[in-house]
Amino acid sequence: MKPLILGATLAVLWLLFGLPTALPSGVLAFACQPVILAFAAGLAIRPHLPRVGRWAR
Repeated sequence: MKPLILGATLAVLWLLFGLPTALPSGVLAFACQPVILAFAAGLAIRPHLPRVGRWAR
């Protein structure tokens, strides 16, 4: 019974301390992809670009 309690305690400690440190690093690894950054920059700059009509020359 002691190994079961020890395992459950270690699992709870891992969830409390391991998950909060692993989650931000996983999110940062996804968000720092060059394609994601370029898309975000395009969305940010879009309202500041001048509007050009469809048939403008």
